[in-house]
Amino acid sequence: MPEFSYTARTLAGEHVRGAIVAESRRDALSLLFDRALFPMKVEDSESFGVKWQRLLQSRRRIKAELLATNLTQLADLLQNGVPLLASLKILAEQAAHPGLALILRDVHDRVADGLSLDKALARHPRVFGELTVSMVRAGSEGAFLEEALQRTADFMQLQQELKSRLVGAMAYPAFLAVAGFVVTTVLVVFFVPKFTALFEHLERAGGLPSSTVALLFLSDFLRHYGLFVGAAAIGLVPWLRKVFRRREGRLLLDRWKLKIPLAGPIFLNYAVSRFCRVLGTLLRNGVPLLKSLEISSESAGNLVLAQAIVASAENISTGNTLSRPLANCGLIPRTVMAMISVAEESNNLDQVLVNIADGIDRKTARQLDIMVRLVEPMMLMVMGAVILFVLTALLLPIFDMSAALG
Repeated sequence: MPEFSYTARTLAGEHVRGAIVAESRRDALSLLFDRALFPMKVEDSESFGVKWQRLLQSRRRIKAELLATNLTQLADLLQNGVPLLASLKILAEQAAHPGLALILRDVHDRVADGLSLDKALARHPRVFGELTVSMVRAGSEGAFLEEALQRTADFMQLQQELKSRLVGAMAYPAFLAVAGFVVTTVLVVFFVPKFTALFEHLERAGGLPSSTVALLFLSDFLRHYGLFVGAAAIGLVPWLRKVFRRREGRLLLDRWKLKIPLAGPIFLNYAVSRFCRVLGTLLRNGVPLLKSLEISSESAGNLVLAQAIVASAENISTGNTLSRPLANCGLIPRTVMAMISVAEESNNLDQVLVNIADGIDRKTARQLDIMVRLVEPMMLMVMGAVILFVLTALLLPIFDMSAALG
């Protein structure tokens, strides 16, 4: 249990200081009142080293699968009649991730101090996103917290499955790209210089082909400046990450992603699917339309689409329907807009949006399979072309010399 240092006043008006062990700050206050002490200041008295260790643990990345599992467990505990504070305490004690255990313990303490669950979760935005907080708020206000937690966990697991499928599909092409780069670099840096003396003799005798000259220049450049180029490339990565974290950089990157051949439609369909699923889930759980649009735009994962959704929300606030302003952005397919328009008229928009997301996910999976099948031979062709260029540049002068001698 944590230890709290306090400054309090006795019934006689004297000031006293000390430390007390309690599960939360609220419990510490209750214990002080029981001792006829009137607290003036109560704060955590952990040492600097312990606080620093907790900070490092809390900074460790928490995987979406682990978070979804904990939300499901919380829903199960509440469903079976376990009180909220007891459920949070159980999850904090059994959490395998130290950072998540600290966060759950803090959420427990905040709720024990009288804060609502959604506001306690909102104090950790790096772990609990706007979607989770809004779903919990809607579930608490509508008395269906268990269902809201379960649906949030299901959504997170589905998104993680899609992400894992994408990473798994691109693993082999990425391996081919890395292998081709390594093989080419080894050939150019270590193999080509062994022919330098021969090529110098041939150049004095009658010149070298342009491909051989280019290869020699590249080999010499990498041998002398390769480390500097590698260091610059490594230093460029954090700079680009910093740039793309800004809104302008994210907007530029997201706009560029939509224009990539083959991959652009997949990125767009993935963003539209997330938007429809989040919007449908929020509407199904009683979140107002304008608030749902705000949250779903942030959850789409593409700033270009998010801006179009925000602009549509402004038109909706003036009295228009959802389908008309969304159709004007030009990013959402017409078939999707037609289904949304019909759903608005039949008053089952939440269910139709989730069905749309399921259909887009199936279509995206097919597009991803096709793209991977095309990328693999393309990578092999690029690798073969590069290696062929190196071998040709090496052998062509030798063939010319043999022809001259013949």
